[in-house]
Amino acid sequence: MSISAELGLRIRYYRRRKQMSQEKLAEICNLHPTYIGQLERGEKNATIESIYKISHGLNIPLNKLMENLEVFETAESVSPNIPLEIYHQLLSMPSEKQQKIQKIIQEIVSFSQESKSDE
Repeated sequence: MSISAELGLRIRYYRRRKQMSQEKLAEICNLHPTYIGQLERGEKNATIESIYKISHGLNIPLNKLMENLEVFETAESVSPNIPLEIYHQLLSMPSEKQQKIQKIIQEIVSFSQESKSDE
Protein backbone atom coordinates (compact mmCIF):
# COMPACT_ATOMS: atom_id res chain seq x y z
CA MET A 1 0.00 0.00 0.00
CA SER A 2 1.31 3.42 -0.87
CA ILE A 3 1.85 6.14 1.69
CA SER A 4 -0.82 8.31 0.06
CA ALA A 5 -3.38 5.47 0.22
CA GLU A 6 -2.58 4.82 3.88
CA LEU A 7 -2.78 8.52 4.71
CA GLY A 8 -6.13 8.68 2.92
CA LEU A 9 -7.50 5.82 5.03
CA ARG A 10 -6.40 7.62 8.17
CA ILE A 11 -8.05 10.86 7.10
CA ARG A 12 -11.29 8.99 6.38
CA TYR A 13 -11.08 7.14 9.70
CA TYR A 14 -10.65 10.30 11.79
CA ARG A 15 -13.22 12.22 9.76
CA ARG A 16 -15.84 9.51 10.27
CA ARG A 17 -14.91 9.25 13.93
CA LYS A 18 -15.74 12.95 14.27
CA GLN A 19 -18.99 12.27 12.36
CA MET A 20 -18.00 14.81 9.76
CA SER A 21 -18.84 14.78 6.06
CA GLN A 22 -16.19 15.32 3.42
CA GLU A 23 -17.92 18.58 2.58
CA LYS A 24 -17.74 19.81 6.18
CA LEU A 25 -14.07 18.89 6.50
CA ALA A 26 -13.31 20.60 3.19
CA GLU A 27 -15.11 23.73 4.36
CA ILE A 28 -13.22 23.83 7.67
CA CYS A 29 -9.89 23.25 5.90
CA ASN A 30 -10.58 25.62 3.00
CA LEU A 31 -10.08 22.75 0.56
CA HIS A 32 -12.35 21.40 -2.18
CA PRO A 33 -14.61 18.44 -1.22
CA THR A 34 -13.52 16.56 -4.35
CA TYR A 35 -9.91 16.89 -3.21
CA ILE A 36 -10.76 15.44 0.21
CA GLY A 37 -12.41 12.46 -1.51
CA GLN A 38 -9.43 11.96 -3.78
CA LEU A 39 -7.07 12.04 -0.81
CA GLU A 40 -9.18 9.53 1.13
CA ARG A 41 -9.18 7.13 -1.83
CA GLY A 42 -5.41 7.55 -2.27
CA GLU A 43 -5.87 9.01 -5.74
CA LYS A 44 -3.98 12.24 -4.98
CA ASN A 45 -0.79 12.95 -3.11
CA ALA A 46 -1.45 15.48 -0.38
CA THR A 47 0.76 18.49 0.07
CA ILE A 48 2.26 19.17 3.47
CA GLU A 49 0.07 22.25 3.69
CA SER A 50 -3.08 20.20 2.99
CA ILE A 51 -2.13 17.59 5.58
CA TYR A 52 -1.55 20.38 8.09
CA LYS A 53 -4.95 21.94 7.33
CA ILE A 54 -6.69 18.56 7.59
CA SER A 55 -5.08 17.68 10.92
CA HIS A 56 -6.23 21.02 12.32
CA GLY A 57 -9.67 20.60 10.76
CA LEU A 58 -9.96 17.20 12.42
CA ASN A 59 -8.49 18.61 15.62
CA ILE A 60 -5.81 15.92 15.85
CA PRO A 61 -2.04 16.31 16.03
CA LEU A 62 -0.26 16.25 12.69
CA ASN A 63 2.04 13.48 13.89
CA LYS A 64 -0.98 11.25 14.57
CA LEU A 65 -1.82 11.26 10.85
CA MET A 66 1.79 10.63 9.91
CA GLU A 67 2.98 8.08 12.48
CA ASN A 68 4.38 4.82 11.10
CA LEU A 69 3.56 5.61 7.47
CA GLU A 70 7.00 4.43 6.34
CA VAL A 71 6.42 1.07 8.00
CA PHE A 72 3.48 0.35 5.71
CA GLU A 73 5.49 1.25 2.64
CA THR A 74 8.34 -1.14 3.51
CA ALA A 75 6.27 -3.87 5.13
CA GLU A 76 5.04 -5.23 1.79
CA SER A 77 8.48 -5.57 0.29
CA VAL A 78 10.16 -7.23 3.29
CA SER A 79 7.67 -9.56 4.94
CA PRO A 80 4.07 -9.49 6.13
CA ASN A 81 3.58 -7.52 9.31
CA ILE A 82 0.33 -8.95 10.62
CA PRO A 83 -0.46 -6.29 13.27
CA LEU A 84 0.06 -3.51 10.72
CA GLU A 85 -2.07 -5.29 8.15
CA ILE A 86 -4.86 -5.69 10.72
CA TYR A 87 -4.53 -2.02 11.66
CA HIS A 88 -4.89 -1.07 7.99
CA GLN A 89 -7.98 -3.25 7.58
CA LEU A 90 -9.57 -1.83 10.73
CA LEU A 91 -9.02 1.75 9.58
CA SER A 92 -11.12 1.13 6.50
CA MET A 93 -14.09 -0.20 8.52
CA PRO A 94 -16.89 1.76 10.17
CA SER A 95 -16.44 2.29 13.91
CA GLU A 96 -19.32 -0.08 14.76
CA LYS A 97 -17.49 -2.96 13.10
CA GLN A 98 -14.23 -1.92 14.72
CA GLN A 99 -15.87 -2.10 18.13
CA LYS A 100 -17.28 -5.57 17.44
CA ILE A 101 -13.90 -6.82 16.30
CA GLN A 102 -12.27 -5.30 19.38
CA LYS A 103 -14.67 -7.24 21.61
CA ILE A 104 -13.93 -10.46 19.74
CA ILE A 105 -10.18 -9.91 20.11
CA GLN A 106 -10.60 -9.19 23.83
CA GLU A 107 -12.51 -12.47 24.21
CA ILE A 108 -9.80 -14.38 22.36
CA VAL A 109 -7.04 -12.85 24.47
CA SER A 110 -8.96 -13.55 27.65
CA PHE A 111 -9.58 -17.16 26.60
CA SER A 112 -5.93 -17.57 25.67
CA GLN A 113 -4.79 -16.28 29.06
CA GLU A 114 -7.22 -18.61 30.85
CA SER A 115 -5.93 -21.58 28.85
CA LYS A 116 -2.34 -20.80 29.80
CA SER A 117 -3.20 -20.64 33.51
CA ASP A 118 -4.90 -24.07 33.28
CA GLU A 119 -1.72 -25.71 32.00
